[in-house]
Amino acid sequence: MPPSVQELVPEGHGAHLVRDLVRESLDLSAIYGAYRREQGSTPFNPSMMTALLLYAYTQGIFSSRRIARACEERLDFMAVTGMQRPEHRTVCEFRRRHLVALGGLFVQVLKVCRKLGMVKLGHVALDGTKIKANASKHKAMSYERMKEVEPELAAEVERWLSEAENADGSEDHQHGAERRGDELPDHIVRKQQRLEKIREAKAALEAEAAAEAAARKQDTNDADAAKQHGGATPAPRVKRPRHHADGTPNPKAQRNFTDPDSKLMMTKDGFVQGYNAQAAVDADSQVIVAEMLINEQNDVGALPPMLARIKQANGRQAKELSADTGYCSESNLRELSRRRVRGYIATGRQRHGTSSPRAQLGKTPGTRAHAMRLRLARGGFRSRYRLRKQVVEPVFGQLKAALGFRQFLLRGLQRVADEWRLLCTAHNLRKLLPVLGQATQLLGR
Repeated sequence: MPPSVQELVPEGHGAHLVRDLVRESLDLSAIYGAYRREQGSTPFNPSMMTALLLYAYTQGIFSSRRIARACEERLDFMAVTGMQRPEHRTVCEFRRRHLVALGGLFVQVLKVCRKLGMVKLGHVALDGTKIKANASKHKAMSYERMKEVEPELAAEVERWLSEAENADGSEDHQHGAERRGDELPDHIVRKQQRLEKIREAKAALEAEAAAEAAARKQDTNDADAAKQHGGATPAPRVKRPRHHADGTPNPKAQRNFTDPDSKLMMTKDGFVQGYNAQAAVDADSQVIVAEMLINEQNDVGALPPMLARIKQANGRQAKELSADTGYCSESNLRELSRRRVRGYIATGRQRHGTSSPRAQLGKTPGTRAHAMRLRLARGGFRSRYRLRKQVVEPVFGQLKAALGFRQFLLRGLQRVADEWRLLCTAHNLRKLLPVLGQATQLLGR
């Protein structure tokens, strides 16, 4: 008998570990529940498809076509699928249909990491990285440019429609009675579609500006009411206004036609059309203990929800948290104190070779930022803040350089957030597999 694929892939290989982990340790009821009754041909086993996607992501293979090709060419993928060969349409449809459930596996894999003692939550480093969206930055237009282009494009389309209507008679004579001659040329159809997109984006920016103005007005009313009753001023709903106070859009505000939820963001390599991916990483094992995706340039608004996600995903809060100056604000430092987390957040950018950041915030005595500045200065070169770079920065390097994930495949904030959660799950699996392999060897002995 010829050797089986299980014999060709050595025992303890990641392919076996991922397959067995999905089959024995993960709850896939959310995925199985989607299959109420069989229609047409029998589907592939959802457990096998889940293991295939997770293992492919740990290998840096994200495209459905590349995954399907690996099932035909690579022995490790054959060990996961049991020699089955799903087509790329099947892989793509499975990921699309169960994207939310696949993202929910992040908490389950994190739970396995905790059981094996990989998550201590003694020190957690928080940071964000900009990842390109599945959209071109050249397919975006500012509100000011929209107001200029819309009337010009409308007049041009109207002129072409008039010319097409006048040419109907000659086209009927040219094409004959049995064929239509009143079809619009392709270039007119494209202009019409672009005009519709511009009008849709323009209306969306106007609605966003109106909603922001209403929220700003409500903030003012709440603040006045709090002063009259002697209470604390509530947190503002509008933290970083994008538009004018009168409810009109900012002329420089942009909207992308391909993925409207993505934003133009500044990175060290220039501007990218993308998202801001957040990750909180445990210092002991570089396991991601919480994740989130936002479409804002600044990180300051991400700290409170990330603290909540750490507690929700792990059942308890981290003891310490470090973050760069992008997360420093009085409200964020107050949130750390409220949750009893000892924070190490930079109050300014750190010069190369110095022991503490160059202070930009915290110059006013009595503020929380000033107390944070003194805490970092007292720590010097032994400050816990120095753990941040060696904990969270390598994780982004492993995701972008080792796995090669530099652009999202999906579009829309919610779908991209689920894709980021799936990627974080794959990262934790890469950290978990060596520990599982050692445990399997010990049990085998």
